[in-house]
Amino acid sequence: MAVANASTSRRVLLKLSGEAFGGGSVGIDTVVVRRIAGEIKKAVDAGVQVAIVVGGGNFFRGVELSQAGLARARADYMGMLGTVMNCLALQDFLEQEGQPTRVQTAITMGQVAEPYIPLKAIRHLEKGRVVIFGAGAGMPYFSTDTVSIQRALEIHCSEVLMGKNGVDGVYSADPRKDPSARMYSCLSYTTALVDNLAVMDASALSMARDNHLPIRVFGLEGVGNVTKVLEGERIGTLVSDADSEFAQ
Repeated sequence: MAVANASTSRRVLLKLSGEAFGGGSVGIDTVVVRRIAGEIKKAVDAGVQVAIVVGGGNFFRGVELSQAGLARARADYMGMLGTVMNCLALQDFLEQEGQPTRVQTAITMGQVAEPYIPLKAIRHLEKGRVVIFGAGAGMPYFSTDTVSIQRALEIHCSEVLMGKNGVDGVYSADPRKDPSARMYSCLSYTTALVDNLAVMDASALSMARDNHLPIRVFGLEGVGNVTKVLEGERIGTLVSDADSEFAQ
């Protein structure tokens, strides 16, 4: 596989939810993960540098476990370990597609992954490898949304791409409950925060706003959407400094 020119390549961070990996259930839906891997491979073949953060909600969610009685910090660590299982599954399917892949984790686990080292991650991307970041931030009380923004900033991504289940962008209200809800084509960080729209958690969105990092929210369920968004197609909703506009 030819390595794209590192100085001109598009470099993005793809945020995938654990719920997507589970197909709405506990565990891993191999059909879904295989499809996502194939779509990522097509974009890398086209010269896109792809880093990925995967959630762990199909195994453990720290907040929910803490509400059930576990100490919040311990529950969050369990959630981090769940993300690593998803990382390894995605790595396996990517490599079955012939795509070289590295997993880097914020919690050291040398038998299965490299430690998170930003410069090493950048070098992998420049060599045409996909890099998957696991174990969140390695600390409790940080969501994978926040980690997505932090990793994207540290490895100099141009955009964060957030795949969602059940919706194809960001709406003015929940479209499953409110038939009058309208989808935004562009959404300002401030509107998203003030109106409490379901983009990502507030700390992650504030970090993106403070660093002027664009976020594109798109629907994961559409076949081919992952390839399209990785290659820069304008689907879903772009969250940025620009004024908010509804889709036509």
